[in-house]
Amino acid sequence: MTDLPTLLTWLRDACAGYKLEPIAVYRRRGDHSWPLQADNEADLERILDEGGHFLPLPKEPAALANIIEVSLVDYLLAQVENRDDITIQRGSERGYPDLELSGPAFGDQFYAIDIKAARRKASKKTGKVNPKKTQSRITLYTGNTYFRYPELRWPGTFRPFDDYAAHLDIIAIYTLDEDSKSRIKDFELIVQETWRIGSKQRSSKTREYLGAVDDIDRLRSGEGDFASADDFYKYWRAHKFKIGDATERQLRKLLDAKK
Repeated sequence: MTDLPTLLTWLRDACAGYKLEPIAVYRRRGDHSWPLQADNEADLERILDEGGHFLPLPKEPAALANIIEVSLVDYLLAQVENRDDITIQRGSERGYPDLELSGPAFGDQFYAIDIKAARRKASKKTGKVNPKKTQSRITLYTGNTYFRYPELRWPGTFRPFDDYAAHLDIIAIYTLDEDSKSRIKDFELIVQETWRIGSKQRSSKTREYLGAVDDIDRLRSGEGDFASADDFYKYWRAHKFKIGDATERQLRKLLDAKK
């Protein structure tokens, strides 16, 4: 028996308490006298900034998304340090999912939690921000591997796709601020079941990725293009994704091992 409502409530409450901690790249060399003395965290941040210890975080979307993901995973791991009823595992850097949750608190079922980041859309010419759209569609799954063959355990995963009681996304929405060292402002976290934010569009013209809706209000409300999880899976598993030679070889190995 799954306990998805309890998990959703716990995740949303936990995310509501998260404060974006990566603010800059620290460098050792500084322009100030020693020793430093600070009254609190904000004072220390000011002193380090004024002393030349900070470099801007990368503004390239994938690099910035990775920084957000690492920080958020670390935060969620800390939330369960004293919980005997929750088991949490961190995924590999390029694997799926980013986090796996299980334990009595959630009905002793396995849940896949993936973390996504998307910037709000901005005009390339004027820089004007559209607060209602993401710059590009969030990628939900790779369509020609573990999603397409949910009974197989692919490399980089804890278990087959179908072994999870539910798949969820934590979506970090932000506005790119090129003038700040943190690069991020108006930060927001959204937690939804993955199928609820699915679109009928791919997130890439060249890669085999399933895309999310790009309307931020629909991401918040979980109003994707599908009326049910069954509709979502039926639509995308019928999609003709390309399978490259390397993926084909890996698939054959997994199928042979399952015989």
